Amino acid sequence: MQEQHLFEYAIIRIVPRVEREEFLNVGVVLYCRQHQFLSMLYTIDEKRIEAFCTKPDLDELREHLHAFEQISKGEHTAGPIGKLDIASRFRWLTATRSTVVQTSKVHPGLCTDPAATLKKLHEQMVL
Repeated sequence: MQEQHLFEYAIIRIVPRVEREEFLNVGVVLYCRQHQFLSMLYTIDEKRIEAFCTKPDLDELREHLHAFEQISKGEHTAGPIGKLDIASRFRWLTATRSTVVQTSKVHPGLCTDPAATLKKLHEQMVL
């Protein structure tokens, strides 16, 4: 049996009207220190988003989520935040903020395969 390692994850949410605190889950970001793994998965379900909020700016949402993805990958196009170490990038991505794209509180778990765990969480929490 493979050894299980601690991972942390947060749900990525869109909050169209921050003052109402209503949200829709669109993705998951997962960090596992032992595997040096930080990745995210997201799904933009346009029909669901349009039913959830009036006049959504889907292009802006895509830009925000793409930036989120670039930071998680540590791409040079992600600016100074993308140059941070993996743990710091995860902490930055999951910091409390009052914007249209937010994350839930961070939750822990144990896994042997962080990529498979990310996929499973995405299926359970988003799709």
